[in-house]
Amino acid sequence: MSASTAVLKAELRLFGREPFSLFWIVAFPSVLLTILGLIPSFREPDAGLGGSRVIDLYVPVNVLLAMIMAGIQALPPVLSGYRERGILRRMSTTPVRPASLLTAQIVLHFAAALGSALLVIAVGRLAFDVALPGQIPGYLLALLLGALSALAIGAAVTAVTPTTKATTVVGSIVFFPMMFLAGVWVPVQAMPGVLRGIVEYFPFGAASQALNQAAEGTWPDWTHLGVTAAWAAVLIAAAVRWFRWE
Repeated sequence: MSASTAVLKAELRLFGREPFSLFWIVAFPSVLLTILGLIPSFREPDAGLGGSRVIDLYVPVNVLLAMIMAGIQALPPVLSGYRERGILRRMSTTPVRPASLLTAQIVLHFAAALGSALLVIAVGRLAFDVALPGQIPGYLLALLLGALSALAIGAAVTAVTPTTKATTVVGSIVFFPMMFLAGVWVPVQAMPGVLRGIVEYFPFGAASQALNQAAEGTWPDWTHLGVTAAWAAVLIAAAVRWFRWE
């Protein structure tokens, strides 16, 4: 067994012992979708939304919420905790490099978010008759870019905060605006034109639009995909530049 595989298996066992993190990443987006779906007006076609229902728009929103929970709320305190306790520094003197541990954490949080996204789609389909994505390759691409953006934001938060407490505080400050940009309070498609135009220049606003377009069966606008990818690239570069191992 390679060192990286051993680290991944060990981190998987530890990850499974964090029921609260698993709840917020895996279960909460589907719970929120269920609550919203129980509102009768959200299940009725809305002429202002082009005949779509509000609950149809909230499936991509809750898919993004799973990514935000994993990348911004759950991942940063874990990475910061490892750094603050000197685990990364001690690992640098062993054959297992710190990068293996960081990679394992990113892979696990991404997998949890992906599982949550699939659960949201299943709940939407089975409970509220929301159509499955019509453009699956485009949907998967938008989903991947949205996940990269969320993980990149989390990594950047970890990079610029010196302690676990500071990471938690900054992560919470970033978390709520990102929820708004993803459309948790008001779906991006239902926002006024000027506000929607501004939101689309941020990663989750663009990703929300891309996911919704793919869900409706069309290839996502390359502008939305490009905005999401650009934010992910810039934030990953910033995290790599400023991340401190100890």
